Amino acid sequence: MNGAAPRVVIVVFDGIQALDLVGPFEVFTGAGRLKPPGYRVSVAASELGPVPTESGLTVVADAALARIRGPIDTLIVAGGSGVYDAARNPSLVGAVSRLARRSRRVTSVCSGAFVLAAAGLLDGRRAVTHWARCDRLAGEYPNVTVEPDPVFVRDGNVWTSAGVTAGMDLALALVADDHGRDVALEVARWLVLYMVRPGGQAQFSAQLAGQGALREPLRELQAWIADHLDADLSVAALARRAVMSDRNFARAFAREVGTTPGSYVERLRIEAARRVLETSREPSASVATRCGFASAETFHRSFVRVVGTTPAMYRKHFRAVAG
Repeated sequence: MNGAAPRVVIVVFDGIQALDLVGPFEVFTGAGRLKPPGYRVSVAASELGPVPTESGLTVVADAALARIRGPIDTLIVAGGSGVYDAARNPSLVGAVSRLARRSRRVTSVCSGAFVLAAAGLLDGRRAVTHWARCDRLAGEYPNVTVEPDPVFVRDGNVWTSAGVTAGMDLALALVADDHGRDVALEVARWLVLYMVRPGGQAQFSAQLAGQGALREPLRELQAWIADHLDADLSVAALARRAVMSDRNFARAFAREVGTTPGSYVERLRIEAARRVLETSREPSASVATRCGFASAETFHRSFVRVVGTTPAMYRKHFRAVAG
Protein backbone atom coordinates (compact mmCIF):
# COMPACT_ATOMS: atom_id res chain seq x y z
CA MET A 1 0.00 0.00 0.00
CA ASN A 2 1.31 3.44 -0.93
CA GLY A 3 0.07 7.03 -0.56
CA ALA A 4 -2.46 8.20 2.00
CA ALA A 5 -3.27 6.05 4.97
CA PRO A 6 -6.29 3.82 4.26
CA ARG A 7 -9.33 4.69 6.32
CA VAL A 8 -10.66 2.21 8.88
CA VAL A 9 -14.04 2.92 10.47
CA ILE A 10 -15.01 0.94 13.58
CA VAL A 11 -18.73 1.15 14.32
CA VAL A 12 -19.67 1.15 18.02
CA PHE A 13 -22.90 1.44 20.02
CA ASP A 14 -24.01 1.35 23.64
CA GLY A 15 -23.05 -1.97 25.21
CA ILE A 16 -20.17 -2.95 22.96
CA GLN A 17 -17.52 -5.36 24.20
CA ALA A 18 -14.51 -3.08 24.78
CA LEU A 19 -12.00 -5.60 23.40
CA ASP A 20 -13.92 -5.77 20.13
CA LEU A 21 -12.81 -2.17 19.59
CA VAL A 22 -9.51 -1.94 21.43
CA GLY A 23 -8.05 -5.23 20.14
CA PRO A 24 -8.26 -4.44 16.40
CA PHE A 25 -7.35 -0.79 17.11
CA GLU A 26 -4.06 -1.90 18.68
CA VAL A 27 -3.27 -4.20 15.75
CA PHE A 28 -3.81 -1.43 13.18
CA THR A 29 -1.80 1.02 15.28
CA GLY A 30 1.06 -1.47 15.56
CA ALA A 31 1.03 -2.06 11.83
CA GLY A 32 1.22 1.68 11.25
CA ARG A 33 4.44 1.92 13.23
CA LEU A 34 6.01 -0.75 11.05
CA LYS A 35 4.55 0.34 7.72
CA PRO A 36 3.94 4.11 7.51
CA PRO A 37 1.62 5.80 6.82
CA GLY A 38 -0.30 3.01 8.51
CA TYR A 39 -4.06 3.29 8.94
CA ARG A 40 -6.36 6.19 9.75
CA VAL A 41 -8.77 4.68 12.30
CA SER A 42 -12.04 6.34 13.29
CA VAL A 43 -14.44 5.23 16.01
CA ALA A 44 -17.95 5.93 14.73
CA ALA A 45 -21.30 5.94 16.56
CA SER A 46 -24.73 7.42 16.00
CA GLU A 47 -23.52 10.55 17.79
CA LEU A 48 -20.16 12.02 18.73
CA GLY A 49 -19.03 11.57 22.31
CA PRO A 50 -18.94 8.94 25.04
CA VAL A 51 -20.16 5.40 24.41
CA PRO A 52 -20.57 3.03 27.39
CA THR A 53 -19.22 -0.49 26.98
CA GLU A 54 -20.74 -3.56 28.61
CA SER A 55 -17.93 -3.65 31.19
CA GLY A 56 -18.48 -0.05 32.29
CA LEU A 57 -15.48 1.37 30.45
CA THR A 58 -16.41 4.43 28.37
CA VAL A 59 -14.98 4.99 24.91
CA VAL A 60 -15.33 8.16 22.84
CA ALA A 61 -16.66 8.18 19.29
CA ASP A 62 -14.79 10.68 17.12
CA ALA A 63 -17.10 10.35 14.11
CA ALA A 64 -20.88 10.42 13.67
CA LEU A 65 -22.17 7.74 11.29
CA ALA A 66 -24.46 10.11 9.38
CA ARG A 67 -21.60 12.53 8.71
CA ILE A 68 -19.04 10.13 7.29
CA ARG A 69 -18.28 10.92 3.67
CA GLY A 70 -15.90 9.57 1.06
CA PRO A 71 -14.41 6.11 0.48
CA ILE A 72 -13.64 3.70 3.32
CA ASP A 73 -11.00 1.02 3.12
CA THR A 74 -12.23 -1.20 5.97
CA LEU A 75 -15.55 -1.02 7.81
CA ILE A 76 -15.64 -2.91 11.12
CA VAL A 77 -18.72 -3.45 13.29
CA ALA A 78 -17.98 -4.32 16.92
CA GLY A 79 -20.12 -6.68 19.00
CA GLY A 80 -21.24 -6.89 22.60
CA SER A 81 -24.32 -7.25 24.78
CA GLY A 82 -25.96 -4.24 23.12
CA VAL A 83 -25.82 -5.78 19.66
CA TYR A 84 -29.41 -7.03 19.58
CA ASP A 85 -30.74 -3.51 20.18
CA ALA A 86 -28.27 -2.21 17.61
CA ALA A 87 -29.45 -4.77 15.02
CA ARG A 88 -33.03 -3.55 15.58
CA ASN A 89 -32.09 0.11 15.20
CA PRO A 90 -33.07 1.15 11.64
CA SER A 91 -30.88 4.24 11.73
CA LEU A 92 -27.72 2.36 12.73
CA VAL A 93 -28.37 -0.59 10.40
CA GLY A 94 -29.12 1.81 7.54
CA ALA A 95 -25.90 3.71 8.19
CA VAL A 96 -23.88 0.48 8.16
CA SER A 97 -25.54 -0.55 4.89
CA ARG A 98 -24.76 2.85 3.34
CA LEU A 99 -21.14 2.85 4.50
CA ALA A 100 -20.64 -0.74 3.33
CA ARG A 101 -21.35 0.33 -0.24
CA ARG A 102 -18.38 2.70 -0.04
CA SER A 103 -16.04 0.24 1.66
CA ARG A 104 -13.39 -1.94 0.03
CA ARG A 105 -14.09 -4.61 2.64
CA VAL A 106 -16.68 -5.04 5.36
CA THR A 107 -15.99 -6.87 8.61
CA SER A 108 -17.47 -7.64 12.02
CA VAL A 109 -16.00 -8.68 15.35
CA CYS A 110 -17.81 -11.21 17.54
CA SER A 111 -21.58 -10.57 17.63
CA GLY A 112 -21.20 -7.54 15.37
CA ALA A 113 -22.18 -10.09 12.70
CA PHE A 114 -25.81 -9.55 13.79
CA VAL A 115 -25.66 -5.95 12.56
CA LEU A 116 -24.16 -7.03 9.23
CA ALA A 117 -26.86 -9.69 8.93
CA ALA A 118 -29.62 -7.19 9.73
CA ALA A 119 -28.25 -4.98 6.95
CA GLY A 120 -28.44 -7.92 4.52
CA LEU A 121 -24.67 -7.94 4.08
CA LEU A 122 -24.31 -11.62 5.03
CA ASP A 123 -27.10 -12.99 2.83
CA GLY A 124 -25.79 -15.91 0.82
CA ARG A 125 -22.44 -15.77 2.58
CA ARG A 126 -20.54 -17.83 5.12
CA ALA A 127 -20.00 -16.15 8.49
CA VAL A 128 -18.99 -16.76 12.09
CA THR A 129 -19.75 -15.10 15.41
CA HIS A 130 -19.10 -15.85 19.08
CA TRP A 131 -19.53 -19.60 19.70
CA ALA A 132 -22.37 -18.95 22.16
CA ARG A 133 -24.34 -16.96 19.58
CA CYS A 134 -23.90 -19.05 16.43
CA ASP A 135 -27.21 -20.88 16.84
CA ARG A 136 -29.09 -17.62 17.32
CA LEU A 137 -27.47 -16.04 14.27
CA ALA A 138 -28.38 -19.07 12.15
CA GLY A 139 -31.93 -19.10 13.51
CA GLU A 140 -32.64 -15.41 12.99
CA TYR A 141 -30.92 -15.13 9.61
CA PRO A 142 -31.47 -18.37 7.66
CA ASN A 143 -29.90 -16.88 4.53
CA VAL A 144 -26.53 -16.84 6.30
CA THR A 145 -24.38 -19.98 6.40
CA VAL A 146 -23.03 -19.91 9.95
CA GLU A 147 -19.77 -21.78 10.53
CA PRO A 148 -19.37 -22.12 14.31
CA ASP A 149 -15.72 -23.16 14.59
CA PRO A 150 -13.42 -20.83 12.57
CA VAL A 151 -11.70 -17.94 14.33
CA PHE A 152 -12.60 -15.83 11.31
CA VAL A 153 -14.26 -16.36 7.95
CA ARG A 154 -13.61 -14.54 4.69
CA ASP A 155 -16.27 -14.64 2.00
CA GLY A 156 -15.39 -12.28 -0.82
CA ASN A 157 -14.88 -8.79 0.61
CA VAL A 158 -16.82 -9.63 3.79
CA TRP A 159 -14.91 -10.89 6.83
CA THR A 160 -16.43 -11.97 10.14
CA SER A 161 -14.69 -13.09 13.32
CA ALA A 162 -15.48 -15.30 16.28
CA GLY A 163 -15.72 -14.07 19.87
CA VAL A 164 -13.96 -11.08 21.44
CA THR A 165 -10.18 -11.60 21.13
CA ALA A 166 -10.74 -13.21 17.71
CA GLY A 167 -11.10 -9.63 16.49
CA MET A 168 -7.33 -9.35 16.88
CA ASP A 169 -6.86 -12.49 14.77
CA LEU A 170 -9.09 -10.90 12.16
CA ALA A 171 -7.18 -7.62 12.25
CA LEU A 172 -3.86 -9.46 11.86
CA ALA A 173 -5.28 -11.25 8.82
CA LEU A 174 -6.36 -7.90 7.35
CA VAL A 175 -2.88 -6.47 7.94
CA ALA A 176 -1.34 -9.55 6.31
CA ASP A 177 -3.68 -9.09 3.35
CA ASP A 178 -2.52 -5.47 3.02
CA HIS A 179 1.17 -5.61 3.88
CA GLY A 180 2.22 -9.26 3.86
CA ARG A 181 2.71 -11.93 6.47
CA ASP A 182 6.00 -10.58 7.84
CA VAL A 183 4.45 -7.29 8.95
CA ALA A 184 1.48 -9.06 10.55
CA LEU A 185 3.84 -11.51 12.27
CA GLU A 186 5.90 -8.68 13.75
CA VAL A 187 2.74 -7.02 15.08
CA ALA A 188 1.68 -10.34 16.59
CA ARG A 189 5.08 -10.70 18.28
CA TRP A 190 4.84 -7.27 19.87
CA LEU A 191 1.32 -7.98 21.11
CA VAL A 192 2.34 -11.51 22.23
CA LEU A 193 -0.29 -13.15 20.04
CA TYR A 194 -0.49 -16.17 17.79
CA MET A 195 -0.13 -15.10 14.18
CA VAL A 196 -2.51 -17.95 13.43
CA ARG A 197 -3.82 -19.60 16.57
CA PRO A 198 -4.12 -23.40 16.41
CA GLY A 199 -7.62 -24.77 15.93
CA GLY A 200 -10.89 -22.86 16.11
CA GLN A 201 -13.10 -21.31 18.73
CA ALA A 202 -14.78 -24.65 19.47
CA GLN A 203 -11.83 -25.48 21.73
CA PHE A 204 -12.93 -22.72 24.14
CA SER A 205 -16.59 -23.55 24.46
CA ALA A 206 -17.04 -26.88 26.23
CA GLN A 207 -16.50 -26.06 29.89
CA LEU A 208 -17.86 -22.55 29.54
CA ALA A 209 -21.06 -23.74 27.92
CA GLY A 210 -21.39 -26.39 30.60
CA GLN A 211 -21.51 -24.00 33.54
CA GLY A 212 -25.22 -23.38 33.25
CA ALA A 213 -26.74 -26.57 34.71
CA LEU A 214 -29.59 -25.58 37.02
CA ARG A 215 -29.85 -28.67 39.21
CA GLU A 216 -27.26 -29.29 41.90
CA PRO A 217 -26.92 -33.01 41.02
CA LEU A 218 -26.02 -32.16 37.43
CA ARG A 219 -23.54 -29.47 38.52
CA GLU A 220 -21.91 -31.97 40.85
CA LEU A 221 -21.81 -34.50 38.03
CA GLN A 222 -20.09 -32.00 35.75
CA ALA A 223 -17.37 -31.46 38.36
CA TRP A 224 -16.98 -35.23 38.77
CA ILE A 225 -16.67 -35.74 35.00
CA ALA A 226 -13.84 -33.20 34.78
CA ASP A 227 -11.89 -35.11 37.45
CA HIS A 228 -12.54 -38.59 35.99
CA LEU A 229 -12.06 -38.27 32.25
CA ASP A 230 -10.56 -41.76 32.02
CA ALA A 231 -13.66 -43.36 33.61
CA ASP A 232 -16.70 -44.86 31.87
CA LEU A 233 -18.57 -41.70 30.89
CA SER A 234 -21.24 -43.27 28.73
CA VAL A 235 -24.80 -41.99 29.05
CA ALA A 236 -25.77 -45.13 30.95
CA ALA A 237 -22.93 -44.74 33.46
CA LEU A 238 -23.57 -41.05 33.99
CA ALA A 239 -27.30 -41.63 34.35
CA ARG A 240 -26.65 -44.19 37.10
CA ARG A 241 -24.45 -41.73 38.94
CA ALA A 242 -27.14 -39.05 38.64
CA VAL A 243 -29.78 -41.59 39.79
CA MET A 244 -31.88 -41.02 36.68
CA SER A 245 -33.06 -43.11 33.78
CA ASP A 246 -30.91 -42.94 30.66
CA ARG A 247 -33.59 -41.10 28.72
CA ASN A 248 -34.45 -38.55 31.40
CA PHE A 249 -30.78 -37.91 32.12
CA ALA A 250 -29.93 -37.30 28.46
CA ARG A 251 -32.84 -34.90 28.07
CA ALA A 252 -32.16 -33.00 31.30
CA PHE A 253 -28.45 -32.71 30.59
CA ALA A 254 -28.97 -31.39 27.06
CA ARG A 255 -31.62 -28.94 28.24
CA GLU A 256 -29.60 -27.52 31.13
CA VAL A 257 -26.05 -27.76 29.81
CA GLY A 258 -26.80 -26.91 26.21
CA THR A 259 -25.18 -29.93 24.60
CA THR A 260 -25.51 -33.71 24.69
CA PRO A 261 -23.62 -35.70 27.35
CA GLY A 262 -21.49 -37.37 24.66
CA SER A 263 -20.49 -34.08 23.07
CA TYR A 264 -19.76 -32.51 26.45
CA VAL A 265 -17.53 -35.40 27.52
CA GLU A 266 -15.70 -35.42 24.19
CA ARG A 267 -14.89 -31.74 24.41
CA LEU A 268 -13.68 -31.94 28.00
CA ARG A 269 -11.42 -34.81 27.00
CA ILE A 270 -10.10 -32.82 24.06
CA GLU A 271 -9.38 -29.82 26.27
CA ALA A 272 -7.50 -32.05 28.73
CA ALA A 273 -5.54 -33.55 25.82
CA ARG A 274 -4.63 -30.09 24.59
CA ARG A 275 -3.09 -29.24 27.94
CA VAL A 276 -1.03 -32.45 27.91
CA LEU A 277 0.13 -31.83 24.34
CA GLU A 278 1.14 -28.28 25.23
CA THR A 279 3.18 -29.19 28.30
CA SER A 280 4.73 -32.60 27.65
CA ARG A 281 6.30 -34.91 25.10
CA GLU A 282 3.99 -37.77 26.08
CA PRO A 283 3.19 -40.02 23.09
CA SER A 284 -0.19 -39.49 21.45
CA ALA A 285 -1.38 -43.00 22.36
CA SER A 286 -0.60 -42.33 26.01
CA VAL A 287 -2.41 -38.98 25.89
CA ALA A 288 -5.43 -40.76 24.42
CA THR A 289 -5.53 -43.29 27.24
CA ARG A 290 -4.98 -40.73 29.98
CA CYS A 291 -7.84 -38.56 28.67
CA GLY A 292 -10.30 -41.41 28.30
CA PHE A 293 -10.32 -42.13 24.57
CA ALA A 294 -10.89 -45.73 23.54
CA SER A 295 -7.92 -45.71 21.15
CA ALA A 296 -5.35 -43.47 19.55
CA GLU A 297 -7.39 -43.55 16.34
CA THR A 298 -10.55 -42.38 18.13
CA PHE A 299 -8.54 -39.61 19.81
CA HIS A 300 -7.09 -38.49 16.47
CA ARG A 301 -10.51 -38.33 14.78
CA SER A 302 -12.10 -36.44 17.68
CA PHE A 303 -9.22 -33.98 17.94
CA VAL A 304 -9.36 -33.11 14.24
CA ARG A 305 -13.14 -32.70 14.36
CA VAL A 306 -13.15 -30.44 17.42
CA VAL A 307 -9.89 -28.48 17.14
CA GLY A 308 -9.42 -28.48 13.38
CA THR A 309 -5.90 -29.89 13.30
CA THR A 310 -4.15 -33.11 14.26
CA PRO A 311 -2.65 -33.69 17.73
CA ALA A 312 0.83 -33.83 16.21
CA MET A 313 0.41 -30.56 14.32
CA TYR A 314 -1.14 -28.90 17.36
CA ARG A 315 1.83 -29.87 19.54
CA LYS A 316 4.33 -28.82 16.86
CA HIS A 317 2.69 -25.42 16.45
CA PHE A 318 2.39 -24.79 20.17
CA ARG A 319 5.99 -25.73 20.90
CA ALA A 320 7.22 -23.63 17.94
CA VAL A 321 5.34 -20.57 19.21
CA ALA A 322 6.51 -21.15 22.78
CA GLY A 323 10.07 -21.50 21.55
